[in-house]
Amino acid sequence: MNKFFRFPLLALSLLSVSLSMVSCSKDEGGLVLVTPHDASPYMRNMHEGMALMESMQKTQDPDNDYASMMIVHHQIAIKNSQEELRSGKDSEMKAMAQMIIAKQEAEIAQFQAFLAGHPAHAPAVPAFNMLQMMNMTQMMQAVDLRPLTGNPDFDFAQLMVDHHQAAIENSDALLKYGRENATRALAEQIIADQKMEIKELQEWLLANKKY
Repeated sequence: MNKFFRFPLLALSLLSVSLSMVSCSKDEGGLVLVTPHDASPYMRNMHEGMALMESMQKTQDPDNDYASMMIVHHQIAIKNSQEELRSGKDSEMKAMAQMIIAKQEAEIAQFQAFLAGHPAHAPAVPAFNMLQMMNMTQMMQAVDLRPLTGNPDFDFAQLMVDHHQAAIENSDALLKYGRENATRALAEQIIADQKMEIKELQEWLLANKKY
């Protein structure tokens, strides 16, 4: 009787070892490997920018606060795009990075010109600042949940999707609360541009995913 049951138990034990080896081989084959966020220059740029945005003095004028916040937000995108140009290898993602730098440097100049000629004024709109910071917090939660691959092109693309989405949501908030034509026009342009770029980034990610 004992001998009869010994063989099924042995078979189950061997099956368990076999399945364990298959699981390990997937990891070793690079299918599910991830890299620590602390090792990513992209994530360091994101966290440094978020800390700066959290420390900014708010005027409670939605147009001014939108402009100030978007300058810092754009600077994060520019830094990550510059890192992609240094570290990336994919020609499509490097071209995307160059385009982002050109567009967002031009928009920063427009925001700075607006701020130089538009002192903050009443009435205060604290609801805008609450919504804007909620959008930024959600962006950081999204990027902190991303499994980073260590591939600079892939990680640049997936983090930029979340970064662009936050810019779209901030711009939507400005269209709800803003009072100035200059910032509203910039917000509309950012929404249109970054929705298109998100589409391109997502298509590239689908075509180049490793899992």
